[in-house]
This record gives sequence, structure tokens and C-alpha cells, in this order.
Amino acid sequence: MKAIVINEYGSKELLHEQELPQPKIAEDQVLVETYATSINPIDWKLREGYLKQMFDFSFPIILGWDVAGVIVEVGNNVKNFKVGDEVFARPATTNDGTYAEYTTVDENRLALKPTNLSFEEAASIPLAGLTAWQCLVDETGVKKGSNVLIHAGAGGVGSLAIQIAKHFGAFVATTASEKNESYVKELGADKVINYRTQQFEDELKDFDIVVDTMGGDILDRSFQVLKPGGKLVSMAGQPDQELAKKHEVEASFYWLSENAEQLAELGDLLEKGIVKPQVGHVFGFSEDQLQEAHGLSETHHAKGKIVIKVK
Repeated sequence: MKAIVINEYGSKELLHEQELPQPKIAEDQVLVETYATSINPIDWKLREGYLKQMFDFSFPIILGWDVAGVIVEVGNNVKNFKVGDEVFARPATTNDGTYAEYTTVDENRLALKPTNLSFEEAASIPLAGLTAWQCLVDETGVKKGSNVLIHAGAGGVGSLAIQIAKHFGAFVATTASEKNESYVKELGADKVINYRTQQFEDELKDFDIVVDTMGGDILDRSFQVLKPGGKLVSMAGQPDQELAKKHEVEASFYWLSENAEQLAELGDLLEKGIVKPQVGHVFGFSEDQLQEAHGLSETHHAKGKIVIKVK
């Protein structure tokens, strides 16, 4: 099968097309023919070698941890899916990722693709959607009346987090550039902070929740907008616990848990049109296109999700 792999850590130019054997499934797995995948920051962070102590993978490494496609084979112990099902998933983080024509997925990480979504739209959801869902629902307990700040609302996670927070009845503020102000308002943002001309900590006070997708200085400044007892969750850096103590808030670093049940819940919201996929860019399945897609993701300025059309 055709796959886009890396054989060493480094720049995006190290993404190369390679022929590899079709993967073999375990008894509790299915084999998915990949129709689309997507780009997430974990892809290029792992490619650069930033995560090699966390993931001790052997080369070649197939990156990519989002998939939408069609099941072509099922393991003996798989009960809820069959050959021909259209599915989407955030597979386990292994060195056999989804930049490939076929990928294996554990049944407990799999959900049926919403019928109203294209494969490209469905591939944009699992990692970013589960991240947004778990940060808001599991980590910070969003509810009706919560005041929520979501950083980088036009991005892959942010664009879904705004919609999910609004679904739960929250008041949502977000940071965005001037060109994306109308876009994030259409997603449901109640207040938009132009990060080029405004300091969000000067504009917002007494918030219940902050979802940080940026890290660094933005993460540290985010404590200032929370009220005592508020919660901050970051997927981009380890929060300073001294700052958390000073501001009398809870602060945690978040790492996604693959969860088919939550993905199915998201699928239901997508099917009903309550949450809408946000595909901002679509690239083809070739090494030069993947290199370009990685470069775009690394800028932190991509609008919506970056999707790779495989078939």
C-alpha cells in the first residue's frame, strides 16, 4: 500500500512516499480503507522529534491519527461493525498512523460516520472534536451559564470548542485575528478579542473556564481572567501550579483519550447539524502535498482543519 512516512526525525521535507505491506488486524480490530485523514499539531511535533521520549517508535513511522473511510475487514471479536460500514475514528497512537491507504482501528475507538458528512468532513472531527469535548465536558465541567474563554477560536480545536460550549449553554469569548472575527461569531462566539490589538486579560474578568491551545505566555496570562474556583485546561503546555495557587484556580495539562462513545455523541450532534465540521484546507495524498500541509499547520494560522483526501 502507499503510505507517507518518515525514516528519521526532522523537517517536513523528510515526509516521503513509500510502499509498505497492508497492515494486519488483531481480533478486536477492523481494517479501514482510508478515504481521508487530517493534520494535527501532534503530527509535526512527533515528526520533529519533540515527542520521541513519550513515544518510543521504530522507523518507518506513518504519522496521522484521524481517519474516515470504509471497513474492508473485521476481526473475529468485533461485534458492532461490519465490512462496508462507513466509519471515522481517532486510532491509537502507534507508528502505523493514517497517512496510508489502509489503517487498523480498535473497535473501542471507532464510530459510524455521520451520514450527512463527506469523508473529508468526517476526518476533520475525531482528534480535534474529542479534544474540545473532553476539555470542556470532562476536564472543566462546562454547563449552562458558564463563562468560557477559548483561545484561537478559528483553529481546528477552537472552531469545534466554540460550538460545543454554545451547545451546553455557555457564554463564549475567543481570541482571533480581525479577518476571522465574523467567522468565529458565526460559530457562536459571543465576544471576540482581537489578539493583534487587544490584551485578552484586560478585556475579560471572572471567567469560569479557559481552554488554552497556544501555551507559553498566553497560557500564563490566562490565569488573570479566571475567578477563584475557575478551571484552566491546556493542551499546549504544563500550567504553572504556583500561578494556579495564587489565583485560587485549578489548572491541568490535557492529553486526549480515544473514546468511541464520545465520538458517537459528537457524531449525533453532527448528524443533527448542532455541530458543523470546519474544513479550512484540503490537500492531496502525496509527499509534496503533505509537506505543504505540515508547513501550514506549523504556522498556527490555519483556519479550521487541514484535511488530506486519500481516496
